[in-house]
Amino acid sequence: MRPVLLLALVLAWAGGAGAADTGPERSGGQTRGAALRPQEAGSILAAAADPVSLAPDRGGAGAAVPEPDPVAVVRATAERVLAALEAEHEALAAHPERVYGLVEAHVLPRFDFEAMARLALGRFWRRATPAQRRRFVREFRTLLVRSYATALLEYSGEPIEYLPLRGDPAAGEVTVRTRIAQPGGFPVEIDYRMRRGRDGRWRVVDVAVDGVSLVANYRSSFAAEIRARGIEGLIRTLAARNRGDGGRRR
Repeated sequence: MRPVLLLALVLAWAGGAGAADTGPERSGGQTRGAALRPQEAGSILAAAADPVSLAPDRGGAGAAVPEPDPVAVVRATAERVLAALEAEHEALAAHPERVYGLVEAHVLPRFDFEAMARLALGRFWRRATPAQRRRFVREFRTLLVRSYATALLEYSGEPIEYLPLRGDPAAGEVTVRTRIAQPGGFPVEIDYRMRRGRDGRWRVVDVAVDGVSLVANYRSSFAAEIRARGIEGLIRTLAARNRGDGGRRR
């Protein structure tokens, strides 16, 4: 996973409309930008229609046995994803849009998109109506899925090192720290801020690449967009980018 690409994905919103308008498509063996089309995303967008379908269980009854080791959770998830990439290498080379199914199966269940959306919207979450919140979560999730899928197709087998955990699992919130070696360059550090839900499962609520928080970056940019165009304007811009029309403002 190339650090320049991954950092660009984290900073996609701040970098302008074009930076966030890409989805996986390959030509001549290279990945290039293409809009996420509904027919390609398929079940990803179907899941996104229900903003809390993959969120942590908020109820207490029937809760599963808590997962004790968040590092093991990240490691196992990464291993499943990379194994699937290897197994589907030829299929993905011919049909890169299939990476969305891989992301849905192995990645989405480990992200708390509702919590990420709340953090990214900041104080404006309280001002949004319930309908606006649902639409924002849906569009924000789609944006992150497309970005993650694009970065995933760029991964070329660099080893992942798991660094000492930050935080106490007993407190229910930790940061799982990883480092990815880069041939001929400096390693890139990717940290996963995780919370344990009432169902006992650890889920990601933020990702930091070399100290740059995805949620904090989006929160700053979204706030500027809301001040200029309102919450509705932000949602429309996200929706336009996810459709692939460049987020042109009207």
